[in-house]
Amino acid sequence: MLSTFPRQLLASIALSALAAGCGTADKLANVGQQPALNAIQDPTTTPGYRPVQMPMPDPVQAHYNPNSLWQSGSRAFFKDQRASQVGDILTVVVTINDEAEFENDTARSRTETSGAGVGGAVGTAIDTIFMPAGAAASDLANVNSNSNFTGSGSVEREETLQTTVAAVVTQVLPNGNMVIEGRQEVRVNFEVRELIVAGIVRPEDITSNNRIASEQIAEARIGYGGRGQITDVQQPRVGNQVLDILLPF
Repeated sequence: MLSTFPRQLLASIALSALAAGCGTADKLANVGQQPALNAIQDPTTTPGYRPVQMPMPDPVQAHYNPNSLWQSGSRAFFKDQRASQVGDILTVVVTINDEAEFENDTARSRTETSGAGVGGAVGTAIDTIFMPAGAAASDLANVNSNSNFTGSGSVEREETLQTTVAAVVTQVLPNGNMVIEGRQEVRVNFEVRELIVAGIVRPEDITSNNRIASEQIAEARIGYGGRGQITDVQQPRVGNQVLDILLPF
């Protein structure tokens, strides 16, 4: 009779093999062909898409001053060509240049010595009756303790990414802020590089040439990766990934 853990292990391996088999069949069908690009589609129809909901102030109705062409709250007198409504496009300048270095050293040391004994007439009597030759009651108990601990750790990380991607306004929030999402796919030599940018931007942060920097995007989600032959070689096999998760040692 198999125990619970081996049965779970065999079931997981079987499911992984089945999934790997489906993926292998797809790869075999595309041998010698370039990775296919995803079709352009409405981001709001993709699985997992959820409209953004944030705390908003009370809406204020726009009004015009008497004998004036200026609308309260307008950013310019003439028509603003920057992205402002659903479906508009703006350019996101992605700049990531992170560098972090941490180093910690910890040292601890403790030494303790304790002793107990009996002196005087009582000590002399104990020495005579109970203590063996060469021992004294003044040294009945001696305790020595010594503890040392040393620890060190360091972290060094450096990431650099600079590129641009066009994003589409998918939602305009009640306070005027806009939710954007942009995807870019580039295929080079049987390898597809993907760049995804999403987040919330303020109209005031969009420059006159309809651009915005990535550090000005709130709730920013930036993903950069790829798929293809090079990515497949860099990833461990499915069986190795399953064993790494299930094996406790």
